[in-house]
Amino acid sequence: MSLSKAPRIAVIVAAYNQERYIGRCLRSLLHQTLPQSEYEIIIVNDGSNDLTGFAVSQFCDPFESMVKVIENKGNLGLPASLNKALRHTEAELVVRVDADDYVNVNFLHFLTFYLDNNLAADAVACDYFLVDDHENVLSRCDSSVEPIGCAILFKKNDLFDIGLYDESFLANEDKELMIRFGKKFNVSHLDVPLYRYRRHDNNMTNDEERMKKFHSALQSKHKFR
Repeated sequence: MSLSKAPRIAVIVAAYNQERYIGRCLRSLLHQTLPQSEYEIIIVNDGSNDLTGFAVSQFCDPFESMVKVIENKGNLGLPASLNKALRHTEAELVVRVDADDYVNVNFLHFLTFYLDNNLAADAVACDYFLVDDHENVLSRCDSSVEPIGCAILFKKNDLFDIGLYDESFLANEDKELMIRFGKKFNVSHLDVPLYRYRRHDNNMTNDEERMKKFHSALQSKHKFR
């Protein structure tokens, strides 16, 4: 009997107390134009104390499911959760999607097609729509001008090459990663808004003190102003 082949792409979703949004996120990921045999969804439930675990369980077939769940016993933080998923998957390509966001049906298909047909590209980031809590579009954003940590399709081995996420950065973890990534690799830009970045009251970026703290840490580590 032949062993089943690992999916080529892993979509990583780290979730902490996202019972309200994660169902929308997962529905968008499960209804992609890319065949489901080509990708898996890895949810890292980072010690949630709400109904996030129950919400995720509604999308999991106990016998055969493309949704894999990693349960953290406590809240480890976003970068540690992302690293745990990266170490868990056997996929060749990886992309991060936040639990409170969602994506277009062509998200995985277009990103993969771009990377496969542009051999000089090490990774590719698509544009995104900024949406409100009711999914009304607020603006279209150019990811090369206003980058975010999600919607970037990476070759997994490149992330291991640079040492994965720095787990001490509990904010700005994406900026810190991309500074190191940019020293060895490039990120191409796909001018198509395939990602939906949700703005709501509980966004981490609303915590100004936290963001200032880790911006200072970023400056200290990488010696810039």
